[in-house]
Amino acid sequence: MNKIIFVIISIFFSLPTYADMSDENKSKAWDCSGIYLSNYFLPVGETFEYNMKEKSMSSVKVLKEYALEIGIPEKEWDQGVNKAADKHYGSKFDEAKTEECHNFLEGLIPNGKERVNKVVLY
Repeated sequence: MNKIIFVIISIFFSLPTYADMSDENKSKAWDCSGIYLSNYFLPVGETFEYNMKEKSMSSVKVLKEYALEIGIPEKEWDQGVNKAADKHYGSKFDEAKTEECHNFLEGLIPNGKERVNKVVLY
């Protein structure tokens, strides 16, 4: 009986760590989504590699899937992404910021790199 109570208490106290993303990480994830979306809609004359667009859009999808998995309401997530997209829309491609976002995503989401690669390959 004590083991069952211990397991239930352990699960109860570990749930908040999985059910939410810190405000700082959420803000960074939204900002990265905005950067990724701006990569997809680059201004005329901007040079890029096609696979960069694919990876950017896949990263947006993986970030949203993860946010929904951990319990962030879709409406809240979409509002944050829309604000970030408005902020970055029309920006020139910034390889350093994009790479920083890739590193952030891979550190935030368990198996993040693999999840993005899986989406890119479909």
